[in-house]
Amino acid sequence: MDKKTETKWPERISYGLSDAADNLVFQVMTTYLLFFYTDVYGLAPGAVAILFVVARIADTLESLLIGIMIDRTHSRFGKSRPFFLWYALPYVAFAILTFVTPAFSATGKLIWAYVTYLGLGFFYTAVNVPITSVLPTMTQNGRELTLLGVIRQFCGSSVQIVVAIFTLPLVALLGQGDQKQGFLLTICVFGVISLFLILNTFFQIHERYTSEDLSHQPFKKVVQMLGRNKQWLTISVVIFLYWLVTAIKNQTTIYYFKYVLHDEQLVPLANSFTLTALVGVLLIMHLTSLRSKKQTMSIGIILAFGGQCLLSVGVYGSWLPVLFSGIMLNSIGHGIIVGLVSIMIADTIRYGMTMGIQAEGVLASTDDLGVNLGLGLGGLITAGLFHLSGYLPNHAQNTATLHMINLNYVWLPLIIYFLMLLVLHLYYDETKMQQALKKGYRP
Repeated sequence: MDKKTETKWPERISYGLSDAADNLVFQVMTTYLLFFYTDVYGLAPGAVAILFVVARIADTLESLLIGIMIDRTHSRFGKSRPFFLWYALPYVAFAILTFVTPAFSATGKLIWAYVTYLGLGFFYTAVNVPITSVLPTMTQNGRELTLLGVIRQFCGSSVQIVVAIFTLPLVALLGQGDQKQGFLLTICVFGVISLFLILNTFFQIHERYTSEDLSHQPFKKVVQMLGRNKQWLTISVVIFLYWLVTAIKNQTTIYYFKYVLHDEQLVPLANSFTLTALVGVLLIMHLTSLRSKKQTMSIGIILAFGGQCLLSVGVYGSWLPVLFSGIMLNSIGHGIIVGLVSIMIADTIRYGMTMGIQAEGVLASTDDLGVNLGLGLGGLITAGLFHLSGYLPNHAQNTATLHMINLNYVWLPLIIYFLMLLVLHLYYDETKMQQALKKGYRP
């Protein structure tokens, strides 16, 4: 360790559980909301595609807005912590409302979807951006920052996997054949747990390092710093591409098993193999002790690409064991990639301080911004291609739609992983950042 550790395990676990709390709701949205809107609530795929675009445009603006709000916050609790307290309840309330299915007309249903989903997007941003922005204020120990990031992602990935595996069985159990009731009761259960965990984070974590000289700088200076912070720009694009491929793969999984393999019951089994993402997360501490974070993330992308290649062999050879093996390898890579995201953003925040600006809110908003842009475009691609190919919910699909499903599930992810590797190559050698951090800010 380069400095004495400053956090204790209760605080570390509470910090990690903040991501678990958000993912209890968020993972349901990314994996099942498109299916819920089209096959349960009865919205047209084209209308859903437009909704996702509008929501992501709104979320993009909201990410920056929340970041600015954090940087302008003055409170006895700090800059980021208060957001957990202020927005936890509205976040859970709108999550539940999103799965309420009033018997409106087609237009009324769409209006309801817009109001609830857009509201959910804003409050998700309000409780998610602070998870990243608070990290570099908790400790100045580089290895401890990595440990906190790993704990966060381990908790978040664990919940993602739990949600992916158990959502549909829980919907069936609670709904007793009524998917509308099943989804609503499931999100109620997840929401209550999420509320408790977010509030627990507020009470347990501490902001220790906020420089009054560098914080609360004019927005114009913050923007100038962003343009010079090449590390931040690069990792922002990588984050966007990661969530783009995640959205496309996750949203297409249920369609692939339902309409190509004609066995929707295999979805929980297929998702169970994503448990190996936890292996990737746990490898981060070891790999970063031997290699740079950039090199470690490159390993993750290569593993994800290799797993996707294996998955494609399983898809076109109709070999489920090979397909599931591909999911396992791909998930290990995903665990490494996403586990490093908040850690590398924290590095760019600290790097920004060497330029005289501590703007953890704005810089951390890139995480949520990448999530929103990636998920939005991923939802648009998936829903849009289905619409163009003539997709009909709960019917046997035509040949064009089946081709579109395979395109989304196999080929688009392969292209995106390759782009991620190219973009990451532009990330600076980390020794340059370390040298700048040692010198500190020189006005």
